Amino acid sequence: MQCIYALTQSEDDSLEKQQKFLNVSIANVYTLYLLLLGLLMELHQLAKKHVDHAQKKYLSEDDIKFPDKARLVNNQLLSQLVENGALKQEISKRKLNNWYLNADYVKILHKDMVESGIYKGYMSAPTTDFEKDKNFIIDLYREVIAPNEKIYEYFEDDKLTWVDDIPIVNTFLVKRLKKAKRDDGERFFLPRLLKDEQDMVFAKDLLVKTLLNNAEWEREIQAKTPNWDKDRIAEIDHILLKMAICEFVHFSSIPEKVTINEYLEIAKEYSTPKSSIFINGILDKLVKEYKSTGKMQKVGRGLL
Repeated sequence: MQCIYALTQSEDDSLEKQQKFLNVSIANVYTLYLLLLGLLMELHQLAKKHVDHAQKKYLSEDDIKFPDKARLVNNQLLSQLVENGALKQEISKRKLNNWYLNADYVKILHKDMVESGIYKGYMSAPTTDFEKDKNFIIDLYREVIAPNEKIYEYFEDDKLTWVDDIPIVNTFLVKRLKKAKRDDGERFFLPRLLKDEQDMVFAKDLLVKTLLNNAEWEREIQAKTPNWDKDRIAEIDHILLKMAICEFVHFSSIPEKVTINEYLEIAKEYSTPKSSIFINGILDKLVKEYKSTGKMQKVGRGLL
């Protein structure tokens, strides 16, 4: 959707350019994941620096009373990340030195962390183990790191597409942390970007077939909205309708109900309050017409 929108708003109608944008934006999801893992690693390094240099001015009065001031430094899950050679190599290979160049963000997070009840409870507990260490990191990520507005603004300024990627990556990262075990290998925190390479094939096919058949999809929409001026239909609604029609006609394995539900959800997120109702009405008419004329042929599982 973003690629098609970018093309419609630009004087450059190069399909090749939008294909490259699609590839880069999907690859950048993995970069965002690595940066967020790197943020945890930088928090560990800052905590270690404070302990090593006994910089009491960075600590609250409660820190002095903690039974083990180095507990965070020795956190077993954090240590897995910091000592993960493959992870460090991947971050280095991609030259992801963002937090080194923007150390203030790490300091802001560290301050928020040490002032949180999560941190004080963890540091005050008489003992810890791997599960407690892991649960602390998960809670820290959920309640301190993920909601941090400064971090969100940083990512938004860095790459606009990350605004949409942040919730997805945050959810994935928390799930990954939950599955972590003491004896995980180094590749555990370096999963494949796509579970199935067919996902990328589908994304590219949907982009290309939507754009190459743009005139045809435009006629279909106009035929179902004879009393509407084109300018009255939101640009995003136009794009979502074209993508959905493309799925109806060219992707026989995707049930029409799945297509409709997916695009209604996207419309609710990105378009006007009434867009989902409008889109649902148009797609419902098209499905009935395509079925009666045989233009839409669906095959495969989940279609009965």
